[in-house]
Amino acid sequence: MSDMNRRSAFLDEIGLGPIWVRREGGIELLDAAPEAIETMPQQVTDVAAGLQAEAMSAIVESTIVGEPVNESSAWSDDSAPASVPVPHIAVPEMVSPLAMDWPQLQQAVASCTACGLCHGRKNTVFGVGDNKAKWLFIGEGPGRNEDMQGEPFVGPAGKLLDNILLAMGLKRGENAYIANIVKCRPTDGTGRDRPPSPEEVAACMPYLQRQIELIQPTVLVALGKTAALSLLGLDPATPVSKLRGSVHRYADRPLIVTYHPAYLLRQLGDKGKVWADLCLAMSTYAQVGE
Repeated sequence: MSDMNRRSAFLDEIGLGPIWVRREGGIELLDAAPEAIETMPQQVTDVAAGLQAEAMSAIVESTIVGEPVNESSAWSDDSAPASVPVPHIAVPEMVSPLAMDWPQLQQAVASCTACGLCHGRKNTVFGVGDNKAKWLFIGEGPGRNEDMQGEPFVGPAGKLLDNILLAMGLKRGENAYIANIVKCRPTDGTGRDRPPSPEEVAACMPYLQRQIELIQPTVLVALGKTAALSLLGLDPATPVSKLRGSVHRYADRPLIVTYHPAYLLRQLGDKGKVWADLCLAMSTYAQVGE
């Protein structure tokens, strides 16, 4: 059985299919009945590498029997790996991030002091993946685990994102790149995660803009409110629900907005909405072409 058939069969079993079907000109998005996504198996097996059908099973596992999630943070793993060393690359003084090559940009992020977030970080979190990827997924900012490991999305929400990528036929590091709006962990006075301030976003945005320019992705996916509003320049009161279901534009590229994986872990009823958003993203990708 092909990977496509395996995925289709699994989606049928859990009540999510058919959501989209392939046509000669691309992928046609179909409406999924809300009642079809209300129930899902309570126990499922781990993802078998490379199989998209089992990847969708792992999404369910992460959502239903995954690790506990802190209400104010998407990450709760207690591991604390050593800091990630970044090779020193000479960066000429007064060079704008928008003119840097990839190694210079990495070094500039590692040594950045453009805002106050630099004072509390253990590691900057540059991003991870294929730097020529066609898909770019953008989250809010590092949490505690990301700050410790220097890599985005490594806690429970990160595991869910990896499984989502598998269901889309993607994989971390293979035709997908994962980044954040800010590269250092924002925390409040009690040490809990918080959204970055407008000033922190403004200080860090040139790094993301240059990453987009160097990667040249085909489709951008904004994961959550902070990413969506920062990229689209919208009022902070704008809800994600108002941005879903449409193809936006950023840097002359299609941008799809969906919920953050951490939100999905807390709001199980919205899993069908996220899959619909990803189907829209895949349909858009098919229309744009590789």
